[in-house]
Parts: sequence; structure tokens; C-alpha cells
Amino acid sequence: MTALAWKINRLKLMGPAEVVWRVHQLARRKATAMGLGLASYPPVPSLDRFGAAFLAAPAEVDASALCMAADSLLAGRWNVFALEGVQLGFPPQWNRDPRTGTTAPMAPGPSIDYRDASLVGDIKYLWEPSRHLELVTLAQAWRCSGERKYRDGARALLTSWLDQCPYPQGVHWASSLELGVRLLNWAAAWQLLAGSLDDDWRHRWLNAVYKHCHFISHHLSRHSSANNHLLGEYMGLYIASLQWPCWPESVRWRAMAERGLVEQGLLQNWEDGVNKEQAIYYHHEVMDMMLLCQLAALANGGSFPAEWLARLERMAEFLAAVMDVGGNVPMIGDADDARMLRLDASDAPPYRSLLASAALLFGRADFKAKAGALDDRNRWLFADADARWAALPAPAPGAREEPRVAFPQGGYYLLGKDFGTPQEVRIVVDCGPLGYLSLAAHGHADALAFTLSMGGQEMLVDPGTYAYHTHRQWRDYFRSTAAHNTVQMDGLDQSEIGGNFMWLQKANAVALSHDATHFFEGKHDGYMRLRDPVMHRRIIRFDSKRNAVIVEDILECFGEHEVALHWHFAEGCHAEKVGQALHIAKRDKGLHMSCHFGSGPQLHSASMAPIAGWISRSFDSKSGIATAAWRGTIRGTSTIVTEITLLEGASS
Repeated sequence: MTALAWKINRLKLMGPAEVVWRVHQLARRKATAMGLGLASYPPVPSLDRFGAAFLAAPAEVDASALCMAADSLLAGRWNVFALEGVQLGFPPQWNRDPRTGTTAPMAPGPSIDYRDASLVGDIKYLWEPSRHLELVTLAQAWRCSGERKYRDGARALLTSWLDQCPYPQGVHWASSLELGVRLLNWAAAWQLLAGSLDDDWRHRWLNAVYKHCHFISHHLSRHSSANNHLLGEYMGLYIASLQWPCWPESVRWRAMAERGLVEQGLLQNWEDGVNKEQAIYYHHEVMDMMLLCQLAALANGGSFPAEWLARLERMAEFLAAVMDVGGNVPMIGDADDARMLRLDASDAPPYRSLLASAALLFGRADFKAKAGALDDRNRWLFADADARWAALPAPAPGAREEPRVAFPQGGYYLLGKDFGTPQEVRIVVDCGPLGYLSLAAHGHADALAFTLSMGGQEMLVDPGTYAYHTHRQWRDYFRSTAAHNTVQMDGLDQSEIGGNFMWLQKANAVALSHDATHFFEGKHDGYMRLRDPVMHRRIIRFDSKRNAVIVEDILECFGEHEVALHWHFAEGCHAEKVGQALHIAKRDKGLHMSCHFGSGPQLHSASMAPIAGWISRSFDSKSGIATAAWRGTIRGTSTIVTEITLLEGASS
């Protein structure tokens, strides 16, 4: 897609108010380039006005793991997405993309087109180290061990960044969200390094904090961009104004951020607890932002409103509902592997840790049961975490989980049986909006898709995300209809892609019926845009006695259409065709899929032509899986029935 085509598509999704605002922002960028309106000379800070720490001082954490991670950093070895232990040096070259080697220009940050890979490389890789999660790791190692090399390393890392990334030059001054996350990590590192800063270090750091706050307050994401980015910007501004209330503007910044956090926390999350991005990883990120802000507020004698906290608790209930007994969470929508604040050396998925946080914050024993164990991250976040954890009652032996099974605003529904037990069957049906606001930036074309796990083993999966700003072909595949367990018409997606984070015509999904854990019916209109319009209606029945799932896809139309019914199986699933049917085996679990449509299933694994049979468990990493598609032609309204028998004791 050319830059002009992208701009035309982007303009289509703006209203008049946004166009006016964008023109104003363009004028501000030009003024910034001329040196106008900058905070080049911050006022002298008041040094007797620091906020209370929101981090605890845990007595028992895995200090050896933290020190090992810090030692790797000091040796110049970094983990950045798919690059593990890559030698970037210490300190690194902050404006050089570690993945491509591209050095970004030192123009005024807001004027840099960070979407242009030829200019900046892969912007995700370039931005990630500058969020300074590693600064916190060094500060933790200093706090745990008292070894000066970690404190000196923290100073070297920070001051090198200040030297190489002068305000407001370069790509690290292009996105206010990046500044917001950096401020959060600076606040955590500041608390951990308390008492060890010399005057020069403190002076340079505080000047940078002021410039960050000033920049964010003038470059907030608005209108169609006011998604999780805006919440992250408010988070950084709020945490900074609490930690460093050192300037007259701090009072205004705090009020602005607190007001924005309350407003956006309620606006961006449905009342049923589902984040409106329709992407579960972003649901986790927004939950974490809200959690950290509440903990900072509590540490400083405040709290967010009861309605806001109730929304956060509901978000935890949704996360618990879609997590199976093995701790697996469907990879619905986009995921970028971002962490707001990393406080332990584990690379485990963040969902159980977040539920452990919710258990401690809200006193919920059911969240404790889903989390399974207390981790070191929560020991850093909560004083007396172990005692509080122990005070929450443990579930009775053999007790079944009783999750919420319907989230009608977010559009997710559960089917299955024996939740929370080794016999669990958990089906998560997606019948929600495509995404949030006019861009629907992080949504995938997955209407009426579902995932299936048995006894904590994933069987039918959502294959994930893989790419963002680069690998356009792969970016489009992983969010396409063909990459989800649903029906594709005439080789087209349900919704029309307009750019890497942009959808034009969008499918609207509606749930028609949901009966407890056994029946679901929904429809979407994504293919009503075709010359011969098609309405897709899907019925899913779970027969707990037969241990079977019956799927009816009703395609209402008049003309002729090519249909593909796609299914994606988790790693470790062995697929074998048996006539018109398909047998899937995974350790002691299995599926028998029968569908009398077309000439039987077509199998792909790690295929490049066509692209099919892939999964991405982490950003910029992918591997092959078994994928099946039943293909055929329909003429007029047709019903395709797929029967999936769930097998126990199947041998792979």
C-alpha cells in the first residue's frame, strides 16, 4: 500500500472535528520544529515534594534470577521480542533498530514517520528497549544485592539515553505512549534507587521527567486514535505527577491525568468487563495500567472511584472466564507482547499474574484459584503479599469453577462443561464488534469464530498476530478471516483492511441466542457488501452427553459463491484425513470432525502458497501448525453442518 493510499483511507475514517484537530497538530509539529512551545529549560524542581513509593520492599523474592538478568544486561545481552540474548552493547545505541540495524534520523520526534520501515527500521524493536523496563531490572538487582555495579549500570543506562535522545529529537519523542510507559518505569526505578542518586544524576533525571510530562500533556492521542494509547499516556502523566510533584504544573498534570484515567477507564471498557479493542492481550495491558494507577493512588492516600474499580474487577472476571484450566487464554485480536512494568525475571504469560493482582486487590478467592500461585511481581506490588494471599481461602478439593458465561456487550460467550476440572471442555465464542472506534485498529476479521480446549489442552485455536508495522503480507494473513475458525466467502475477509491498523467496511456481529453452556446462535453482515449479499448465521450446540460440538453455518444468499470453512489446530495436534472426515490427535485428547461439504478437508502446515498453517505465540515469531479447510461452491441459501466429536484417550 502506498503512503498516499494509506492517507486516503485514514481520512475516510475521520470526522470533521478530527480533521480540524489534525490540522492543529500539524501546525504544532511545525512550531516544534522551529523551537516554539518547547520545555527546553524546565523550572527548578522542589526537592522536598516526592511522592510515596507504590512498590513494596519484599523480603523473599528470587534475587538470583534478577541479578542474573541484570548481569546479562551489563554484558550487553538483551532480549527484545524474537531476539534473545542479542548483543547490543551496554549501553546500547538507542536510535539504532536492533533487528534491522537501521539508524533512525534525529529530526523533531513528532515529524518522523515511524511507520516508514526504510526510515526507522522495525519501530517496535526500536522503541521497546527505550521503555526502560531493563532500568528497573538493574535497580531491583541493586536493591536486592547492594552491589554497586547494578546502581552504576542503572546510571549509565539512563544517562546514555539522555545523551543520545535529546528532547525533543528522534523517534523516541514521536509517540506519547512510549513516553508514558517510560515514565512508569522511571518512577519504579527511582523508588528502588532512592538514596543512591547524586546531585547531577538527580538533576538530569528530573529535567527529563518535566520534559516528558510537558510533551505528553501537549500530544495526547485523540479522536480515532484515543484507544489504549490515550490510557497509557494518562497513566504515565499520573504516575509522574504523583512521584514527582516538584513543579507548579504538577497539580494541573495530575488533575488532567486523573480525570482522563477515570473517563477513559469507563469509556474504553464495556460494563460487562470486556475491553473494547476486542483483543485479549490489550485487555490485559489496559487492566495493568488501571491496576498500577490504583496502587500508586493508594500509596499516596487516594483511590479511584468505586464505579471505575468495579469496572476493573469485571475485567478480571472476563479474563478468568476465558482462561482454561491449564491457564491458556485465546489469542483473540492483536498482541504485541508489551509489558508495562516487568518486576520478575519470568517470561511466563502475564495473565495468571494479573489475576493474582486482582485477587489481592479485591480479596477474591476465585481469582486466587485461577492464578494458581503468588509470583514475585505481586510481591513487589503488594506489601505483605504472602500474608494477604494466605488469608484468601483455597478452593475445596474437586470444586468446579463457576465463571460468567456471557459477556453480551463485549460479544463473548462460553460453552462447555466441568469448568476448572481435568474433565473441562471450554469453548469461547467470538461474536463481538470488530474493534474500537473508527479504526478498529487491533481487531481481527474473526466474527463467529470459536476456540476449544479440553482438560486445559488447546485444540482449536486463534493463531495470534505475529507482525505489526513490517511484513505486510503476514500482518494481513494473521488478522484475516482465513486465519480463524469461521467461514470465508469468495476468498474475501469479513471486513475490509485499510492499513496495518485500520479497517474500512466492518462486519457487525449480533448474538441471537445463548442458552447457558450448551447453545449459541449469532450472525454477522460482513458479506452483505458482496454483489450478491450473504448473511452468515452460525449455530453452535454442545452436547455434553455425547461430548460433541455441532456447528451449523447457514449462508443466506441467492447466487453462487465459493465457500471455505477454516479450522486451526494447536501445536502438537496430528491431523489425518479419513474420507470426508478429519481425525485430530494430541496426546490423550482428540477430535473427530465430520463435514459433508465439498470434496473433503484440505490440510496445510507451514504453507507459503497459500499462506496457511501458522501460529504466532509471541511477537515476530511463528511456527507451523495443522490447518484444515473444507471448500466448495454454494448456489443460493445453504447450510453446512460440521460435527466435532471430542475424544478422550486418543493416541497421537
